[in-house]
Parts: sequence; C-alpha cells; structure tokens
Amino acid sequence: MGTKRTIAVVGATGSQGGSVARAILHDRDGDFCVRALTRKPSSERAQALARLGAEVVYADADDLDSLKKAFAGAYGAYGMTDFWGHGDPEREHAQGTAMAEAARCAGVQHVIWSTLEDTRRLMPLSDPRMPTLHGKYKVPHFDGKGEADEAFRRLGVPTTFFLTSFYWENLIRFPGMGLRKGDDGELILAMPLGDKKLPGIGVDDIGRCALGIFTQACSAGQTIGVAGEHPTCAAMAASLTKALGRPVRYMDVDPAAYRTWDFPGAAELSNMLQFKRDFEQVFCGARSLERSRQLNPSLQTFDQWLARHSREIPVS
Repeated sequence: MGTKRTIAVVGATGSQGGSVARAILHDRDGDFCVRALTRKPSSERAQALARLGAEVVYADADDLDSLKKAFAGAYGAYGMTDFWGHGDPEREHAQGTAMAEAARCAGVQHVIWSTLEDTRRLMPLSDPRMPTLHGKYKVPHFDGKGEADEAFRRLGVPTTFFLTSFYWENLIRFPGMGLRKGDDGELILAMPLGDKKLPGIGVDDIGRCALGIFTQACSAGQTIGVAGEHPTCAAMAASLTKALGRPVRYMDVDPAAYRTWDFPGAAELSNMLQFKRDFEQVFCGARSLERSRQLNPSLQTFDQWLARHSREIPVS
C-alpha cells in the first residue's frame, strides 16, 4: 500500500470533528490518515485519538498562523466551527475565513467545509415572521457559517460545502431539546414544527459521509447535504414510544412561545426550527437520503439509531 494522504480535521476532539476523525481512523485499509487539530493536544480525548493512530497537533481556529502550520502538507482538510462553544456568529465567520486562507496557503487539495444555509436569503431581516437576533441574523449559527462560504470561493480553495442535519444526539445531551415530562408524567417531544419533516442524522454517520466525500473525490464546488432520515416529529415520537417502552407524545409549539422557554439558546433554536418548518421543501431537498447512503452505505435510520442509543435518552 502506498503512503496514506493526510486529512487535517478541525475540532477533532468534539462531536462532529471527532466523528470524522474516527471514521478515517477506523477505515484501516483506506487511503487516508488523520491529523487531529485541537487546542488541547494533551487532553484525554486528543490522546484517545493518538492511541487510534492519529497525529495530534495544536491549532486554534482563532489563530491563522496555527491553522497554516497544521494544514501544511495535508492533502485534505475538514473545517468546522463550534457556535455553541461561544455563541458568536461573527466569530464563526472569522474562523471559517481563516480556515479558507490557511487552506489556500497550504495548497490543500480538497476541503470539506461544514456549513449551513444563510437563512437570510429566504427569510430577509425585514420579514416579520421571525425576529432578528444579534442585530443582523435570523438563525445566527446558520448565517455565520453560510457567510463564510464566500471566502472559500473567493480564495479559490477546492471545497465541498457540507450541510449536516439535526443531530439525534441532541435528544440526549442538548439542553432544551430532549424529552419533557408532562404534569401526569407523560413524556413529550415538543418542537415548533407542525407536521413538517425534520432531517436528522446520527453524529457518527456525519463522519462516515464525510469520509465518503473524500474517498469518492467529489468535485470541488459541490454542495452536499446529508441526513439519515426525514421523519416528522409525530413519527419520531412513535419511534421513541417503541424504543423506550413508554408513551411519548409530540406537542407542536408556537415558535413565539418556544422562544420564551427557559433554556440556553431558546430564541436561536426556535428560529432554526421555524426556518426548517417554513422552508421544509428547500431544507429537505438539500439533504438527499439517496446521496447520503451512496456516501455511507451503513447510514442509520432513526429507529436504528434508537436501537443503539435509547437507553442514553434522559426520561426522568
């Protein structure tokens, strides 16, 4: 076997970046090896990747020079930002722009940029159906990433624009998005989505889909969205009922009410879910199940994901 080509993975110790790193590392006979980028190379998560065979290096998405050094000599790179670590869409934009510049300087041949729709293209700031947040965003953690797309294009970086979906792991560990308990003890899945579909995916499948993009050498400039399934919330509640062995009811919530709920990011998430509801066809259409399965033949449905993870979902 020839020398493996290096993929530099930003955020390799987090959920999404970690899934990409693990997918490559577990593909023992594949063409790629992992350079795991992290601000804390000595952390347990970083060292766990090192034990699997990753090259662990220091890099900070806020430090262009560190990104240039970390990308040097790499064939490919997986770029992503963590809005929920700081809550600043302008910082996300700046970090994405820095990754594009670092990739250009290093001559990276294929970047996968984990982005999302700039919702303002469909829901302008003047639209009263949804409040504007942070002065100039509708869904800040979408819009900041979407703005950064332009830097990859402007700098001529060979880029696949990668659209992810709702993490089913949010039901386990994202405050406010898990199951709620009614006054009578009934479990409730509450979201402002009506009868619209919610594209979702298991985090591990994000990494496997990204590996599929690198392996299949998808041509630069494509936008590829991935999802494991497009269920309605009522269908999700039915699946949860079966997996948990106790009734789960879907409760549709008005977005204006959801924004007032007492958990971090409620207004942001309400706007996000309303965007997915109001532009269901566009959002689902950008995340082809067929294309996702071509990239990742082991792609999980929601029921398959639940079979592995239902015991982790808090129900008390």
